[in-house]
Amino acid sequence: MARISEETKQHNEGAIRAAMDRLLRGELPRGGRCDLKTLAAEAGVTRTGFYPKKDRAGNERPGPYQHLAEEFERRVKAAQETGEIIDPRDAQIERLKAENAGLRERLAANRDTIAELTVFRTVAVSQLAAQYEEIERLRKALDGAGNVRTLPLSGRTGPA
Repeated sequence: MARISEETKQHNEGAIRAAMDRLLRGELPRGGRCDLKTLAAEAGVTRTGFYPKKDRAGNERPGPYQHLAEEFERRVKAAQETGEIIDPRDAQIERLKAENAGLRERLAANRDTIAELTVFRTVAVSQLAAQYEEIERLRKALDGAGNVRTLPLSGRTGPA
């Protein structure tokens, strides 16, 4: 693999730093994120330059732009720790997570209410059934007691 010239490396580092600044300001390309893949695409360099390399003997050496990748990740982490949201999709994800948590709380409250109302309905139906049975028992007792007479209805509709 051919090595890049120092002039090309300097040019690429400048392009990476400019792209890094744009991404950290929130100027993300359509479909892009605030990550190394987008950084490489925006700077016009290959992503492999951000990662360490191994030679044929298995010895590891840093990638030509690995220091910039580490700087980028530090700056992204620092921005996240201060509460700054660079990627609008991350903001949307956080908003949806909060909304989801709220909906789960409402669902749990609704389940509790339904359980309470189910118990109330069961008790109310039982009380109504008991009252109905009592009314029926009293009606039968009334019919069986021979000392109560039903008065004939007169043509009057109100008190005399």
